[in-house]
Amino acid sequence: MQTKAVRLYGKNDLRLESFELPQIGPDEILAKVISDSLCMSSYKAAVQGADHKRVPNDVAQNPVIIGHEFCGELVQVGEKWADQFKPGDKFAIQPALNYKGSLNAPGYSYKYIGGDATYIVIPHEVMEMGCLLPFGADNFFGGSLAEPLSCVAGTFHAMYHTTRGSYAHQMGIVPGGSMAILAGVGPMGLAAIDYILHCDRRPGKLIVTDIDQARLDRAASILSPEEAAKNGVELRYLNTRDIDAKAALLDFNGGKGYDDVLCFAPVAAVVEQADAILGEDGCLNFFAGPSNAAFSAQLNFYNVHYASTHVVGTSGGNTDDMKEVLTMMSQGKLNPAILVTHIGGLNAVAAATLDLPHIPGGKKLIYTGIEMPLTAIADFAKLGQTNPVFKKLAELTDQTNGLWNSKAEQYLLEAMKEA
Repeated sequence: MQTKAVRLYGKNDLRLESFELPQIGPDEILAKVISDSLCMSSYKAAVQGADHKRVPNDVAQNPVIIGHEFCGELVQVGEKWADQFKPGDKFAIQPALNYKGSLNAPGYSYKYIGGDATYIVIPHEVMEMGCLLPFGADNFFGGSLAEPLSCVAGTFHAMYHTTRGSYAHQMGIVPGGSMAILAGVGPMGLAAIDYILHCDRRPGKLIVTDIDQARLDRAASILSPEEAAKNGVELRYLNTRDIDAKAALLDFNGGKGYDDVLCFAPVAAVVEQADAILGEDGCLNFFAGPSNAAFSAQLNFYNVHYASTHVVGTSGGNTDDMKEVLTMMSQGKLNPAILVTHIGGLNAVAAATLDLPHIPGGKKLIYTGIEMPLTAIADFAKLGQTNPVFKKLAELTDQTNGLWNSKAEQYLLEAMKEA
């Protein structure tokens, strides 16, 4: 089977190549990749090369396929797995295999499996670790976004509260309690709002802040207070640019501190604001991963001691988190398109991956079977003035408030020539 893939050979050395895949063994699966979402972790692997903890030392001689947020269809199933999987099944993959304690992962460590490819061979360890996951929605992009969405689910599961009079911790947010999400209308913030409004453990009050009114207005149009109210949540969006943010946040909660506060910006002032509005036994979740290893902010330890305030952070989700968000997407409870701002083909991967920190917006979604420059969804209408494909994509995304959607995906896959 011939495949086309973006392979890593060393630091800043990504190459789009065609090559032959080996015949699968009885404990392997041949699969067709449809979509992959570019991740900053791939950028880190690309610039670090063999120095990256998941990239093999001999990558220059045995290049690996990059991309670990992917979705596709099974093509041929080895006999060992024939009772669990069948050709045509739609799948997603949890890349953090943790197989026998190894850091090896699809998208970093393997010659024949990664998201930025047309066809791949799924090795036995993926199935043995329960990391080949069925996906039942009417699209592929949701499967690609299951991994970043699992990070959102995981961060809420990691939050905890104490039980007064004992040392038992209650995991999760306070049901029906008060929650603030600070700097929360970026793509991952929107995903967090979407999740917490539609999961089975919701707050009673939720306030979301930012200092960009246009972003706040867009967030309110996508995840409205009216939609939140249908799920029993009082939702408010607040611009904190020119106001006393602490006073306004506490006022929304009747003058009391919050049960759960999430910080979505690695900015000391925002972290300290989050700490300042914690209530008794309040949990501060620092979601934003800083690039500065020395990043720090002040914390009120008087409240840590006397009010039992505490801090938690997570980096990624686990397989159970992925299963949860895949199920929620299949049930129509989560909209993964909230994350997506750019669409492209396999030909765009190498350059986009190496330039990822400098490309604005949210997730960059790649369809591996097409050729297409990386293009912002917001630019579809302008490009559509001279290109009928972009004109149609603009019409389809306009139907969902500028968000990517299943109809747009289906049209794109049919309209664009295969890579």
